[in-house]
Amino acid sequence: MSDWLRKQANILYERLLSEEVSGTPNHVAVIQDGNRRYARQQGDDTHQGHRAGAKTTEQILEWCQEIGVEELTLYAFSTENFNRPAEENEPLFDLLSEKLREFADADRVHDNEVQIRAIGAVDRLPKRVQEAITYATRQTQEYDRFILNIALAYGGRSQLLEAARSVAKDVESGNLDPEEIDIGTVEKQLYTTPLRDVDLIIRTGGGERTSNFLPWHANGNEAAVFFCKPYWPEFSKADFLRGIRTYEHRQQSWQRTRARRALALLGSMSDQDLPEARSTVARFRDSLPASEQPNEETIELPDSNEPVADR
Repeated sequence: MSDWLRKQANILYERLLSEEVSGTPNHVAVIQDGNRRYARQQGDDTHQGHRAGAKTTEQILEWCQEIGVEELTLYAFSTENFNRPAEENEPLFDLLSEKLREFADADRVHDNEVQIRAIGAVDRLPKRVQEAITYATRQTQEYDRFILNIALAYGGRSQLLEAARSVAKDVESGNLDPEEIDIGTVEKQLYTTPLRDVDLIIRTGGGERTSNFLPWHANGNEAAVFFCKPYWPEFSKADFLRGIRTYEHRQQSWQRTRARRALALLGSMSDQDLPEARSTVARFRDSLPASEQPNEETIELPDSNEPVADR
């Protein structure tokens, strides 16, 4: 197939996928894997792979805004990446500094009111990267239409550990009653500004693991996960839409499961529980697609005048 035909086929496929998308996740998180392997495949230096990946980063921001995603988190640099050679990391730090400042000044960022935030142990990063983070944060801190989180010097388990230590110190000092510890208590220790629960994780580069990424917000929310083979610089809009479709299928399956569980419990309901049960069934029925609506007899509740023992 010629390059022209391949391009036209991809455009047609993207259009088809766009028409199929009917539900949008609020928060998408992306593990941008494969920059270095892409560079080796092209015969380039590693930093050229990261620079090629930066172009995809700009594109996915636009794709998210097109379909109504409200928050995007990008896994840009993990705590494990500090173990890589300095000659590999230093050009990456230069690129991060450059792109953070470029994003902070971009018209499309301000026109779409994008707030840029960094999450992770940013104090471990070189000063030039920290200064770029501060600049991007200040330039966009008043916006809230779209949130762009960039995970830098990030490690999910280490963050959970630090949050647990902070909570323990508050209890030990008497500033916190153990009985008052809840989800909100932990989340306040994790980040200075709240993150939405993650609805979809996308990982490029062929790996099938989530690599310690946002364990509190993703695993706790049972996020859908989409693994794909293209390296991050090769990741296309069609790949992105396939990920969104995976999220939709996950949501539909989850809704069906909840509906079936609710229906299975109805037989044991007492008379005083029936009005609430009817309301619950109605809500679950409304949540299902038209093609999956159950027949009326399937969700028929027992008459409240019928003895419980005979139901």
